[in-house]
Parts: sequence; structure tokens; C-alpha cells
Amino acid sequence: MTWLITGGAGYIGAHVARAMTGAGERVVALDDLSTGVPERLPDEIPLITGSTMDADLVKQVFAEHGVTGVVHLAARKQVAESVAQPTRYYRENVGGLATLLEGACEAGIERFVFSSSAAVYGNPDVDLITEDTPCAPVNPYGETKLAGEWLVRAAGQAHGMATVCLRYFNVAGAAAPLLSDTGVFNIVPMVFDRLTRNEAPRIFGDDYPTPDGTCVRDYIHVADLAEAHLAAARRLTRGGAAGDLTVNIGRGEGVSVRELITVIGEVTGDGRAPVVEERRSGDAPRAVASAARAAEVLGWRARRGVREMVESAWQGWQLHHGK
Repeated sequence: MTWLITGGAGYIGAHVARAMTGAGERVVALDDLSTGVPERLPDEIPLITGSTMDADLVKQVFAEHGVTGVVHLAARKQVAESVAQPTRYYRENVGGLATLLEGACEAGIERFVFSSSAAVYGNPDVDLITEDTPCAPVNPYGETKLAGEWLVRAAGQAHGMATVCLRYFNVAGAAAPLLSDTGVFNIVPMVFDRLTRNEAPRIFGDDYPTPDGTCVRDYIHVADLAEAHLAAARRLTRGGAAGDLTVNIGRGEGVSVRELITVIGEVTGDGRAPVVEERRSGDAPRAVASAARAAEVLGWRARRGVREMVESAWQGWQLHHGK
């Protein structure tokens, strides 16, 4: 078995590549380096620089590296950017996936793991989001992930390829400082950025119908997420009734924005009070995964808590940004 990991030099991709290699899997990475960092990958993992939209390159990688399975993570993933540039998101996220799947089907690839997102659900009014919760994405990013799931399942059914779609919830943390997220797009690095600039963290709305009035989310350590990919890949390798699976990847536990900021203050030693601003459009009061199916079909459970996420992310932030 040789697994191609697209987006393999990215924040999540490098964690997945290292987890799979560490477990004895053979891995090759493909990344256009728009956000990826080559130094995240150890020397033993081949890194091909290029895009999934390059059909000739995709075919070349499959042939030259004897690829037998794909873990597809390469995608654009910023919600606000997707609203401003919807055609780019459809072109790269859906078009790139279509090109990759065409090459995979032509090469006889039998296993495909797709990086999806809880954004496919939109803002459901439920206590726990299960895989059967209706999908109603509220932005182009979520739409491209849902369309990607449809495409993966259809290609799998048409060509006898076993597939798994993993719907991530909120990813944080790092397995090592070098592997940490270098962007400032998610809540943990956004709070770090405010504190580093000697500014108070921001809370967007504190009048939601939640215990402390702030939004509640399910946070997953990126190292746990990487292990979920390994579990999914091995589930497909075992064959049998793998078929086409859709699985939430979360802890099944909710943490409010105010609770998370409190933990960040404890870890950083900067516990200044957050400032409350107006709600942001589209924020759901609560979005927490049911993690039951992941345990049942993948034999996977998250092992790391929110404090470990924040502590490891803070170490990475200090390495990349200083204080």
C-alpha cells in the first residue's frame, strides 16, 4: 500500500502524513505550497509540488509512486474568503477533486479518504449533530465540501472504490511546535494574536441560548484527527463492507467561547477579560458532534482535551510568532 496525501505539507496534512508513516504506512505527499510548509514533512516522505487540478501531474504521481489509496485534504477552507470568491472555491475544491478522482479511477485506485467538514450541516438546531442530521450549508465553503462528498460517493459507486468522508469539527493544537497552524483564521490563534498585540480577546455575542450566552463548539486535537485518518485508511484496507462511509470527527463535548478563552488565559498567563461585540452573521449557538459512529465503524475515539490543544498550540505560536 502507498497512500497519496494531497495537501500533505499543510497543517492537517503533515500531521496525517506523520501519523500514517509512524504506523508503518507508505506515504507520498502532493501540495501546491500555497499554505503548505515543506519543513513539516520528514525527509523520508516524498513531496511533489503541484496542484490536484493538474491532470497530467496527478496521473504521473499515481504511476511513478505506485499509489493504491488516496487521502484528499487539499482545499481552500476560509469561510469569509469563500463568500467573497465562490467561483474560486468551486473551481479548486470541486474541480480539483474531480480531476483527482478521474485520475484515481483511471489508475484503478480502490480506496479514497475525503476530508470534509461539519460546515456541510450549516446551523442545525440539535443537541448533538449525527451523520444523519440534514445537510444545509450556509456558505460556499460548506457547499463545496458537500458537493465533494456527493462526487466521492458517486465515483466510488461507479468504479468500485471504497470511500470514507470525514466531517471535521473545530481543529486545534499541534503534535509538535513545528507542525502548528501558522494562519490566524481559527479562534485559538485569533486569541493568541490579540494577546500578542496587547489587545483583549473578542467574543461575538454573549446572548445566545447557551449556559454562559456564548457559542458552544466541539474542538478536536489535530493529532487525534490525524489518527482518525489512519483509522479510516486501515478500515478501507481491511475491505469487507467498507462501502461508502460518512463519519463525524469530534469529541462529542461542547466548549463555549468564554470557557475556551478562560483556558487560553490560564495557559498563556494573560487572563485579561474579553470584550463582547455584536454577533456575527451565521454563527450557530451550538455545534457539537455525535462521535458514536467513529467509535463504531473506525474504532477511533479522541484522546486529547482542550487544555492540551491550547498548550500545544501556544508552543507553536511562540515558535512561529514570538510573544
